Amino acid sequence: MNTVELSVIIPVKDEEVAIGPCLARLVPVIEAMSDPAAKSFEILFVDDGSSDTTLEVIRKANAADPRIRGISLSRNFGKEAALTAGLDASRGLAVVPLDVDLQDPPEALPRMVAQWRNGFEVVYGVRDNRETDSLPKRITADFYYRAHNWLSNDKIPEHAGDFRLLDRKVVDVIRQMPERNRFMKGLFAWAGFKQAAVSYHREERKVGNTKFNYWKLWTLAIDGITSASTVPLRIWSYLGGFVALGALGYALFIIIRTLTTGIVVPGYASLMVAILFLGGLQLLSLGVLGEYVGRILTETKARPLYVVRETIGEG
Repeated sequence: MNTVELSVIIPVKDEEVAIGPCLARLVPVIEAMSDPAAKSFEILFVDDGSSDTTLEVIRKANAADPRIRGISLSRNFGKEAALTAGLDASRGLAVVPLDVDLQDPPEALPRMVAQWRNGFEVVYGVRDNRETDSLPKRITADFYYRAHNWLSNDKIPEHAGDFRLLDRKVVDVIRQMPERNRFMKGLFAWAGFKQAAVSYHREERKVGNTKFNYWKLWTLAIDGITSASTVPLRIWSYLGGFVALGALGYALFIIIRTLTTGIVVPGYASLMVAILFLGGLQLLSLGVLGEYVGRILTETKARPLYVVRETIGEG
């Protein structure tokens, strides 16, 4: 496999109208860099089971410029799996995941490459604003980053997404990680290495529509927490012990009150509150346990992370 200086990985799904504008902006930015990467780069699209003409657009782009390559997955495996496929197929000494919507601007690439040349193996982009996000999304995103970093030893820089430059040695480490429930930002953080930040202004999406909704973001957040930490299980252990101690203390109180004042018939309301509270607590703890058991089942199946149906361009 012939190596190049820079690989830009772009996962896409039903993005036929966004690929052209993306290339029209990205390619000139790379070619204008005063770096060897300007003459030795590739742009790798990963088609994650598109149902429109996305694959045909990638073929035409490759025919016009062989530096543009493509991988077509057999179905929609999700962005994390598509990004993994891109890392596996990339040839660059430095690899940069980029969204096709250009909300993460290609103009930040020269600064990332410069930091890489200065010896940093991971250069992550940090948004200097979240004005393009709705208020609920800004609040939940901020809460998630704080919760993840509190629960996990693998700290994710706040307001940093997948947009980052990875040295080849970092890519090789991530490729060795076999887990099926993948949270790429967590894997990037776990890998470590010498890191630097590059700030950028996040823009509005101008072409196409986002494929993420709040449910998918919630699922991704759960995957991120459970893949990076077992603290939720420990929390429920502590909470169960606390409730058990409380129940023991209440039992002793009932015994003492009965011995001193006689038998008192308990009220229906207090009994129902206790039953519902403990029942809800048990169901919640079973739900947390079930999340981890479900991930164990997925891992033991050991199915491939993705299936490549077709490759476009020379690998």
